[in-house]
Amino acid sequence: MPDLFDDLPDTPAQSGHRPLADLLRPRRLTDVVGQGRILSEDGPLGAMLAAGSLSSLILWGPPGVGKTTIARLLAAETDLAFVQISAIFTGVPDLRKVFEGARMRRANGQGTLLFVDEIHRFNKAQQDSFLPHMEDGTILLVGATTENPSFELNAALLSRAQVIVLERLTLADLERLAQRAEQELGRALPLDGPARESLLEMADGDGRALLNLIEQVGAWTLDCVLDRPALSARLMRRAAKYDKNGEEHYNLISALHKSVRGSDPDAALYWFARMLEGGEDPRYLARRITRMAVEDIALADPEAQRVCLDAWNTFERLGSPEGELALAGALVHLALAPKSNAVYAAYKAARASARQTGSEPPPLHIRNAPTRMMREMGYGADYAYDHDQEDAFSGQNYFPDGMKRPVFYTPPERGFERELKKRSEYFARLRIKRQGDG
Repeated sequence: MPDLFDDLPDTPAQSGHRPLADLLRPRRLTDVVGQGRILSEDGPLGAMLAAGSLSSLILWGPPGVGKTTIARLLAAETDLAFVQISAIFTGVPDLRKVFEGARMRRANGQGTLLFVDEIHRFNKAQQDSFLPHMEDGTILLVGATTENPSFELNAALLSRAQVIVLERLTLADLERLAQRAEQELGRALPLDGPARESLLEMADGDGRALLNLIEQVGAWTLDCVLDRPALSARLMRRAAKYDKNGEEHYNLISALHKSVRGSDPDAALYWFARMLEGGEDPRYLARRITRMAVEDIALADPEAQRVCLDAWNTFERLGSPEGELALAGALVHLALAPKSNAVYAAYKAARASARQTGSEPPPLHIRNAPTRMMREMGYGADYAYDHDQEDAFSGQNYFPDGMKRPVFYTPPERGFERELKKRSEYFARLRIKRQGDG
């Protein structure tokens, strides 16, 4: 259900225990930690506010980086009524009530900033329902999402809103939050230096998660300072952000693939481990690692593909967790192998040429001739059997008649393809000689 009272001040009935994250909620945009790039005078939001022309927005970023807080403060800065709903709990009847309330405020001279949390969870029809109210000025929409808007939101909605990207908080940002929390608590956290660093790392860039952790630590009755092992024994590390079906999945597999292509085994192992820790299926990784072998290494190291298939087979026989070690070994092999995309490029060029030339038939001399009629038509005539020729090479044309001979495969001077380059050049010279002799 929408919270229709979010635009009202706190009442005495709401007083009582308040979580630390609520107590430390910024009261001005300048107090927001970690988002200076968008809030500065030269940033997109800072410039909008300075010009007095705030537009509808989509705030895209990971959890705990200030999306809700920024929306509240934007409403305060622009004297708009703040109404908050969540796409998870809001249906069409609720939306009608929200829009009707906004129309009544507008009739009374006040605008409405409608903050929609998890806006990507609305379906297309629900997203479309915002459009007329955005266009006529009934609402100024601020949507928040942790998912890539270009994948999850309608083009029509995106065309009427500016996407603002919020960054995950750095360790320095989290330290600033920790210091504010200590001021609010009136005491320092009972942690030594390494334990404090570990606490910040546990938050994984999420400010709200950090304040919740600090609230737990602050509630402990201790007569000593905790070190890293003691803290780890009391607190569980926060699970890393990873969505096996979302953008984060594709970001990490891209990072893994590019690390291998960039010949960095350490980075490759890091992203490999990140995906496994996030719950990725090792079989998916085995398939992608094998793809790297054929796409980025190929004939520069003909053993690479076999190494990947052997590692995949080893994983299937051993299972987890021992089987992942075989995949890690294949990954290191690929990262340190000579790189070549010559076969990949040649294949794409050949496909493009095949589409362009349509249904051009093979030349008569290399066509199959199983019947007498076909032989009488010249099928197979004058075919030169290469094994009977000098150097086992005839140099005949194998492309359609009249087609200019293309060159698709150009092996580089790397790895085993050095030898293939020599062979290619040898046969090219021999082909010219044979055609000249003919």
